[in-house]
This record gives sequence, structure tokens and C-alpha cells, in this order.
Amino acid sequence: MAHETPPYWDRGMRQRLQLGEAAALGELYDRFAPLAFGIALRALADEDDARRVTRAVFRRIWESPLDFDPDRGPMRSWIAAEAHRLAVDLLRSRDGGPEGAARSDEHVRAASTAARADYIVTAMPAPLRDALELARFQRHDYRRTAERLGITEAEARGRLRLGLQLLSSAAAYRADPPREGP
Repeated sequence: MAHETPPYWDRGMRQRLQLGEAAALGELYDRFAPLAFGIALRALADEDDARRVTRAVFRRIWESPLDFDPDRGPMRSWIAAEAHRLAVDLLRSRDGGPEGAARSDEHVRAASTAARADYIVTAMPAPLRDALELARFQRHDYRRTAERLGITEAEARGRLRLGLQLLSSAAAYRADPPREGP
């Protein structure tokens, strides 16, 4: 599971890619390919297309490492956004006509929400993620969650509440601003 990298790592990686260091691309791929593939697969629901998108993301950063600006955010976020953008482009090109575009837009919105939720869960601190996993997948209530994690019931409720609030922001987020004019 890929986690945030420190800014100095992102800057060093960009510099290594800029110098054409193939080992840097391998390191970057090993760290972030599962993230890119997961986002693309969620949007496209096709493993071959998701692999194509993943390759395109890493080809882009290899060919144009300066497209990533460490001052604008972490490399992990840039790779996730690029995978999402390329997957959406592929999905939209696959569906032709106005009816296909409407289906495609709905699919893109659902996939975007799911991808944001995945990103939020992988980026949240381990104590929140652990509490949510116990509650969701093992169907523990806050009391059993507290017992399993060795924390107070109040702390378990707080972790669950905060984790759910973070997840709810995935559905509330609007990726495309409303369009004005004709």
C-alpha cells in the first residue's frame, strides 16, 4: 500500500527521472503502480484497459518528469490524478453518442467517488483505518473495536466518527465545477 512520500523524496525522484535514471522509474513504479492500476480499474472495470492506463501514467512521467510539480502537491496525488484523468478520457472515448456520453458521465461520477473513497482510506492514519476496518469488515461495534484495539470506548467512537466523516467527503466532493453559459 502506497503512502505519502516526503517532499524531499518527490523532488529527488523528479530529478532522478529528469536525468533519465531507469532505476528511479522502477522504484516509482513499484511504489505507485498499484495505486494507478486500482484507480483505473475502478473507473474502467477492465483489467487490460487499467494496465494500459497505468503504463500511460508512468510513460508520461518518464517522458516529461517536469509535468509533476512538487510545489503543487505530492507525487502520489499527481499519479492518482493522472490515472483518473486518463481512465476518464479512455472511458469517454469508448462510449459514443449522447446516450453513451450520459452513461459514461454517470459511470465516471460513480467511479470518481469510489476512487476518492479508496484514496481517502489509504491516506488516512492507520488508527482510523484500523477502526473502520474492524467496524466494516468484521462487523464490530465501537465496544468490540475498542477492546480489539486496546483503547477506550470514547476513543473508538471518535475514530469511527472521524473516519466516516472523511469517507463522506468522497461523495460530497464535486470534481467538475458547474458550467456556465452555452
